[in-house]
Amino acid sequence: MPSLDDLKKRISSVKSTQKITKAMKMVAAAKLRRAQESAERGRPFSEKMNNIILNLSNSVSDKDNVSKFLVGTGKDSVHLCVVITADRGLCGGFNTNICKKAKNYFEKILKEGKTLKIFTVGSKGHDQLNRVYGKYIVEKINFKGFKKITYKEAENIGEIIIKLFNESKFDVCKIFFNKFKNVISQIPQEQQIIPIESQKKEEIKKSDNFYEFEPEENEILNNLLPRNISTQIFKAFLENAASEQGSRMTAMDNATRNAGDLVDKLTITYNRSRQAAITKELIEIISGAESL
Repeated sequence: MPSLDDLKKRISSVKSTQKITKAMKMVAAAKLRRAQESAERGRPFSEKMNNIILNLSNSVSDKDNVSKFLVGTGKDSVHLCVVITADRGLCGGFNTNICKKAKNYFEKILKEGKTLKIFTVGSKGHDQLNRVYGKYIVEKINFKGFKKITYKEAENIGEIIIKLFNESKFDVCKIFFNKFKNVISQIPQEQQIIPIESQKKEEIKKSDNFYEFEPEENEILNNLLPRNISTQIFKAFLENAASEQGSRMTAMDNATRNAGDLVDKLTITYNRSRQAAITKELIEIISGAESL
């Protein structure tokens, strides 16, 4: 049974933790609104770019000379997986859910006898994956010293991916991130960026209009496809930023509630122990008085 002094210190410690988690929840709530707006504004741009590329690819006359970023290398043996996570913890299952989605894909690739290569973006994802898949990690990067990730950082990652592709280091590239749905729900995503996943013409007609392009389609694709890689990565950053703050807000809210429940239980234990000590002292006094 802990002493009254120990219980008092424990209650004080839990209350201090509760103040921290409550403050973190408020900070996450303030950041969430801006991050959510950025993610929602970025979605139409990335979707429109994808639709334009798909329209271009369906109207290309010379299929043999089209960019490899669009059609791939013709092989499916080496897969590069770009796992985008956060550099900070205390955000619930945000990082774990992305890694879980990626791990399922890793196992599928390895079972099929294909070569796996991993590119980790964010220290938390690297820490989790390094334990089991460390030998497959070929690139790693984090943004611990950055207050905000911009398009420039996405472009730098895109350049690394393009360099690896031009050196024939992989055939297929997929990115893993969380798509923001609401404060409670963030959905792990798997998106192929090299080669771009094709859509049926009927689906494209429903989703977008057809355009006439000038200059030639191949020339536009050669400029647009590398830029699309950076755009999709930046979209993943924006979605992750909103998902991270939403997940942190929920996690800190739960932590604050749990701390409050613990304080109540400890207070009841403290009061009972104090009452028992007082009762014991009274009994000793009465017993001593009666013995005289």
